[in-house]
Amino acid sequence: MINKSSIIDNFKTLFYALIIAIIIRSLLLQPFYIPSSSMEPNLLVGDRLFVTKYSYGYSRHSFPFSPNIFNGRILSSKPKMGDVVVFKTPADNRTDYIKRLIGLPGDEIQFIDGDLYINNNQIFKTSIKSNGYIFCGNEKIKVNLFKEKLPNGKVFKAAYRSDISFQNSDKFLVPENHYFFLGDNRDCSKDSRFLSAVGYVHQDNLIGKAQFLFFSSDYRIGSIFKFWKWKEIIRFNRFFKKIN
Repeated sequence: MINKSSIIDNFKTLFYALIIAIIIRSLLLQPFYIPSSSMEPNLLVGDRLFVTKYSYGYSRHSFPFSPNIFNGRILSSKPKMGDVVVFKTPADNRTDYIKRLIGLPGDEIQFIDGDLYINNNQIFKTSIKSNGYIFCGNEKIKVNLFKEKLPNGKVFKAAYRSDISFQNSDKFLVPENHYFFLGDNRDCSKDSRFLSAVGYVHQDNLIGKAQFLFFSSDYRIGSIFKFWKWKEIIRFNRFFKKIN
C-alpha cells in the first residue's frame, strides 16, 4: 500500500534540494562547459569549470533564465584587467561567452601590426614557442605562442596565427559601464573586436569570474562512456587546475 505521507515527504525533499541548488548556482558557484577553441591554449574544448557568481556582484543574469526582477547590479565589485569572465552576449542577452577582460571603461584598445595596444602603450609579449599547433574548431592551426603582460602585471598565454594573423584595427574606446574582451586564441575568437557580434559588454551582462577547472575530456578521441579509453579521453592533469 502506498504511503501518502511518504510521497509528500519525498516531494518536499526534492523541492528543498532544487531550491538549494538554485541558490548555490545563482549566488555562489555555477559550472560551465567550454564548447569552443577561442580561449586556447589556456582553456580547451571539453574543459568544465566553476565560475564564482559573487565576484562582481549580482544582476538579473546571475539567475536562471535572467528574470527581469531588478535593474543594475547589487553588491557590485569591479572586475580586474586580465580576469577570465563569463558574460551574456549583448546581441541576445542569452548566450554565454567566456573571454579575457582586456579593456576597462575609458580605455583605448587597438591592434597595430599584430601587436595589442592599451591606451597607446604596446602590451609586452615574450615568445614561448614558434610554429606550434592548437585547435580552431576542428582544424589545427599553426600559431606563435607568447606570454603577454598587461599594465596591471597580469601575465597569461596568447596565441597568434603564424601565417595570417589579425594585424590592424581602429581604436576601440570602451564606453562607461562597459568592458572589452578578447579570446586568448586571437585569430579564432568572436569577441569585442567584432561590434555586431559581441562588441562592448555592459557591466550588467557579467555573470562571474572563471576560477578553476574540475573536469576535462577530449571529445575528439571519444565519449567518456568508453571507460576503456579513459586514459586518452580524460585529461586528468587538468583536474582542479586554477584558471590564470
